[in-house]
Amino acid sequence: MDIKNTGLVLEGGGMRGVYTSGILHFFMEKELWFPYVIGVSMGACNAANYISRQIERNKIVNIKYVNDSRYISYLRIFTSGELFGMDFIFNTLPNVLEPFDFKTFWENDTKCITTVTDCISGEAVYYEKNELGNDYMRVLQASCSLPFISKPVEYDNKTFLDGGISDSIPVCKSIKDGNKRNVIILTQPKGYRKKPESLIKYAKKKYTHFPGLVKALNNRHNQYNETVDYVEHLQENQEAFILRPVNPLSSGRIETNKNKLYQMYDQGYKDASDNYGALCKFLEA
Repeated sequence: MDIKNTGLVLEGGGMRGVYTSGILHFFMEKELWFPYVIGVSMGACNAANYISRQIERNKIVNIKYVNDSRYISYLRIFTSGELFGMDFIFNTLPNVLEPFDFKTFWENDTKCITTVTDCISGEAVYYEKNELGNDYMRVLQASCSLPFISKPVEYDNKTFLDGGISDSIPVCKSIKDGNKRNVIILTQPKGYRKKPESLIKYAKKKYTHFPGLVKALNNRHNQYNETVDYVEHLQENQEAFILRPVNPLSSGRIETNKNKLYQMYDQGYKDASDNYGALCKFLEA
């Protein structure tokens, strides 16, 4: 298959991203390697392990340790302002417990774009892996730092939070970078539309020094819904191929039930397998 000028776009969605992990497991088994991958939040984590060629690492990291208090702890919200143990996830796990294959990752010439949100401007910022070097994990952490339950991340003289706040499905960035076709993995079913942020009043109080962030949170549902309409338009014009669950996933953004997580992973794998023939036709067209 000729997959030049074809991007792989990975939505986030917190623990719903385990569904995407299952899809990428199937892709890796088929040795389906895209030359350009862009991800947001958990989608960015999925991108990292896809490029490092670690076929089940996302499954191991996000399911094996999900009940470990170093990974998720509601008590930690009150003690340090974080639900997820970011140092554990982005330092201890990749460097000690479940080593990330940095060698393969850096030697892979696939373009890997991580999306973050600038808290001052409220705009999306995109970093390609080769411009980050040893700071890659820090930017990946920023992309996964959800508002209200994570601390902002300082990098490059800027302050960042979750990339999904400003660009949940970064297909426009992929197109701008020259990709005429895109394979887009979503974690919500067809027909889903995001509702306005329910905590916007709290956001205005919590982030008084980040007016751009508050504005982005307030507009997030509009931006998301417009992008979904756009990717469906691209699909109708055979410029995009969308993989997404047929029905709502059994998990929300935060999930600690391992059985539900395994089910989502297996569902992603099955959906990729069931749609592989159609995907091949799209890529061969």
